Amino acid sequence: MPQIAFDRFYRYAELTNLLHALAREHPQLVSIESIGKSHEGRDIWVLTLTNAATGAARDKPAFWVDGNIHSTEVAASAAALYFIDTLVTKFGTDVDVTRALDTRAFYVCPRINPDGAEWALADKPKWVRSSTRPYPLDEEEIDGLAVEDIDGDGRILQMRMPDPNGLWKPHPQEPRLMVRRDPTETGGTYYRVMPEGRYDGYDGWTLKIKRPLQGLDLNRNFPASWRQEFEQQGAGPYPTSEPEIRAVVDFVVRHPNITGGTTFHTWSGVLLRPFEHLSDDEMDAEDLWFYQRSGRMGTELTGYPAVSVYHEFRYHPKSVIGGTFDWLYEHLGAFSWCIEIWSPMREAGIESYKYIDWFRDHPIDDDLKLFRWSEQKLGGAAYRDWKPFDHPQLGRVEIGGMDRFNAFGNPPLALLEREIARFPTWLLWQALCSPKLELVHAGAHSLSDGTWKVTLVVQNTGWLPTYVSKRALARKTVRGVAAEIGLPAGASLATGKLRDDVGQLEGKAHKHTGVSFWPDFGLTDDRMKLEWIVHASAGQAIALCARHERAGTVRASVTLGDAGAESPHPPT
Repeated sequence: MPQIAFDRFYRYAELTNLLHALAREHPQLVSIESIGKSHEGRDIWVLTLTNAATGAARDKPAFWVDGNIHSTEVAASAAALYFIDTLVTKFGTDVDVTRALDTRAFYVCPRINPDGAEWALADKPKWVRSSTRPYPLDEEEIDGLAVEDIDGDGRILQMRMPDPNGLWKPHPQEPRLMVRRDPTETGGTYYRVMPEGRYDGYDGWTLKIKRPLQGLDLNRNFPASWRQEFEQQGAGPYPTSEPEIRAVVDFVVRHPNITGGTTFHTWSGVLLRPFEHLSDDEMDAEDLWFYQRSGRMGTELTGYPAVSVYHEFRYHPKSVIGGTFDWLYEHLGAFSWCIEIWSPMREAGIESYKYIDWFRDHPIDDDLKLFRWSEQKLGGAAYRDWKPFDHPQLGRVEIGGMDRFNAFGNPPLALLEREIARFPTWLLWQALCSPKLELVHAGAHSLSDGTWKVTLVVQNTGWLPTYVSKRALARKTVRGVAAEIGLPAGASLATGKLRDDVGQLEGKAHKHTGVSFWPDFGLTDDRMKLEWIVHASAGQAIALCARHERAGTVRASVTLGDAGAESPHPPT
């Protein structure tokens, strides 16, 4: 088996070789396919993981996992890879892993955006939000700061320039740390602080950062709640305009057995759920209850809080976002989560950390906690000392400050495995909550010479109903159980249909507690009995099938006149 290291990040060629090696060495569990090509022509790899001995992936409920849609968030690839490694190495020894691969399928895309990640991991890195395709314009602005590794040390840090009117000042207890000056403060030493990079057209007085030539945000290009550029920056010219997102959407739509999914991002240390653009009041109650239950389990297993994007993770209180992976729930009614890996703030002991609000404003004591955490726990890796540099355009500056990529945007490599090890158990839990169609009884008994009653009983053994969510029913994105009978030569059907949509099955979710005064009337609403009257000869075999796009497929064969087929009742 290939040795996967979780103290480093893989470039595209290495990741590709590693994924193919896993498929070669575990053909009974793993297969690999390219679902499309990126803007620069790289294959977007998806692994299918299931125990082939217990059936094909398409006949089982499935769960989607992806990562690294944003270019610099390479820890998301590592988290998806760690999940793959967990499934492969623990199959046959871990009860939940084994049950999940025996009864479910997983589709895992470790790197949706291979182009952007390759830029971020280059020896001389270049950072873009997502895709490397120019958008919305095809030419760079002439004047301004272009973010890049100007001193060639393999990192993109910060630059500072002394300026009496600058916003930034050295922290009074730690002069290497830059913090904002107070609103009425004067008389100190102040700086302009900006990203490291080259400056085109500097006039000696004014500074601005160029709008990135590569302005796409692939996680705004999904179809749900998509909006144009004037409302949603980086959304692209139309939904799924970008090949990476089109490949993912096409794959998911062609695999209706997907019951839910999780996308890995960085960084905030939080579990995010829909809606992003609507209040919880707009969600079906049953769906909200399951999201809340799943979130509580996620918090218990990962240590991350679970929150609504709309209520607790908006970038601005007067705006919402759209066009994200929440499409999975919003359009298809499959439960989706976004994991934002890694919170340096909590690592540093900042207890009142509140996600987006903290980035807008926080006490300078928080900055000092982060700096001391970096010094004591990371050997100074999160904040680099300021060093003089003769900038080719700006003159004498200093480069240093936050190492955003290696300590904030991603966990430091020494802590990477510890951080991503939080997630596989919760992903398995989500997958095992999916509906699962299973056989209870298949049989036939004689009504008269040459006439038989054929019976098939199936049930949903999963927690969720076969339709998964109320939103799926409302959006009409899911069909009922299809019951089919296959007749041998010379046989005919007296009553019943060769194929029929026989409706949905409930699961164990949404039932009342033992002390509730509301009765649950549907005691066996997770089970259905199907019957046909058949004209056929003894000894002939009848093929039976019940299948549901999201709950899987059950097949049985009944031989007429066989002693085992005579009982009309399921075994007790």
